[in-house]
Amino acid sequence: MPGRRFLPRCLAGIFLLTLATSAPSVARAQPASCAPPAAAGPSGPLPVAAPSLRCGATRATIEVRVAARARPGAGRRVWTVPVATSWSAEPQVLLVLGSTMRRGRQWLRVLLPIRPDGASGWIPRDDATLSATRLWVTVDKTARAVKVYDRGRLIRRFKAVIGTPATPTPDGLAAIYEKDRQPDPAGFLGPWALPLTALSNVLYNFGGGPGRVAIHGRSGASLLDPLGSARSHGCIRIDNGPIVWMARHIPQGAPVLITG
Repeated sequence: MPGRRFLPRCLAGIFLLTLATSAPSVARAQPASCAPPAAAGPSGPLPVAAPSLRCGATRATIEVRVAARARPGAGRRVWTVPVATSWSAEPQVLLVLGSTMRRGRQWLRVLLPIRPDGASGWIPRDDATLSATRLWVTVDKTARAVKVYDRGRLIRRFKAVIGTPATPTPDGLAAIYEKDRQPDPAGFLGPWALPLTALSNVLYNFGGGPGRVAIHGRSGASLLDPLGSARSHGCIRIDNGPIVWMARHIPQGAPVLITG
């Protein structure tokens, strides 16, 4: 919903608990070729590859409300996946971590925007439309930089403000969850906020939300914290020119790997 403000959930809050995280694994082996997600073989759909730096990732746009299960076709309900995001009611687009076949039906393992951070579940491929992105984003907390890659080639690098030692930016594989234009570009968050599937491990409930971490701009009082510092409540702040570029070019569901 354009113009709806992403509340600064990573700016003030109540310290409630620290959650153990379990980030999904990222494929280390690079495939010989980058097959499109819609490719099919003579006996049915081909496997959907895990996200990788060289090949990018597959995104699943959820078409109907669906249960994400702990196992392909079975197991407990991990989450009921709605067709729209929770904050600004954008289309629900999830990062696909892999796929498998069960009884002639293909199932997708998707990264979920819920706690515990890094949770995943299995949904039927029939309930989603697949598309590819060649882009891969990293947040390097040691270098305090956001980097964007296209099929493994570095194309952008932006200096960043990261979380403090007490309210760290969480590590692990995440994805772009929403793209929220801010009604006041001169406000603390700048012109755009890009909430991630990642959630704070120490701020559980604050600012009207669940402690969701975002990459966002810098205006107003946030300019008091210089780029390269560790001053946020877990969010990643970059300059306004870079956040506008990211909002225009990085799609929902694109992978964001946070390390350091």
